[in-house]
Amino acid sequence: MSLTKLKEFLDSNQVKYVAISHSVAYTAQGIAALVHIPGKELAKTVVVKIDRDLAMAVVPASCHVDLALLKKATGAGSVQLATEDEFKDRFADCETGAMPPFGNLYGMTVFAAESLSQDHEIAFNAGSHRELVRMAWTDFERLVKPKMMKLAAGQHVSAA
Repeated sequence: MSLTKLKEFLDSNQVKYVAISHSVAYTAQGIAALVHIPGKELAKTVVVKIDRDLAMAVVPASCHVDLALLKKATGAGSVQLATEDEFKDRFADCETGAMPPFGNLYGMTVFAAESLSQDHEIAFNAGSHRELVRMAWTDFERLVKPKMMKLAAGQHVSAA
């Protein structure tokens, strides 16, 4: 999804957001460092295959998707990371690996780590490795309607 297309979707839904351009980065942790956002506050989108269906698992950049937790929570027979070949055609308007967590726009269910809802804002790739969007969590939740669950592993929680 190009940033223009994402902006149009957000604008049509009266969402306030900030678009942030940055130098090219390919990992969520690398992007977080570039834009000075803690890894727990930047969401990364991971495409998974639940039985035969593609879905999005959205976790903080500082974590990874715990496939066993996702399998248990969904009651699926199998859950695995999707291969690039399995999903690249679904996101023809995005750079590979930079898909925004808007599965609703791609006919995919979105599972999100409960910990993401603890922050007032969410930031994520906006379809390229050079742009991200930061917006209110409540707006993201309203538009995407993610299924919230424990699915993140390796989380580093800092004491406040």
